Amino acid sequence: MKKIVNKQLGALLMERGIINQQQLDKALNVQKEKGGLIGEVLVDLGFAKEEDITRALTAQYGFPYLPLANYELNPEIVNIIPSRVARQYLLIPIDKIGSSLTMAMSNPLNEHAIEDIELLCGCKIQIFVSTLSDVKGAIEKYYKDKE
Repeated sequence: MKKIVNKQLGALLMERGIINQQQLDKALNVQKEKGGLIGEVLVDLGFAKEEDITRALTAQYGFPYLPLANYELNPEIVNIIPSRVARQYLLIPIDKIGSSLTMAMSNPLNEHAIEDIELLCGCKIQIFVSTLSDVKGAIEKYYKDKE
């Protein structure tokens, strides 16, 4: 399952002219050695920007993009998800309406994370995509006192 998704993301980035085949091959080799998500590997290697990955994910899978940097979150909403879980899956709750919880995450393809959160809070999950830096920044800001 994971392989197909990575290949699709890589192909999508190539179609958009963000990376070329050699860069993708190198990133896939690094990923084989060290693990990690293909998008993160491409960013670490300097072949793509986080925004490029995020935009490609939103275009391919239809997840809406939410830049978190200037977004003020309600601490009560943030507290729905424990700090440990937010850090583990790199996600942050944004809003809750009824039994629907909206989250921002850098890897919206992590179905395991989504299932865990649904079980944890008994909510239906809505997903927005944000860059890894935005999500990590929000986690640091809103969970800094909760270890």
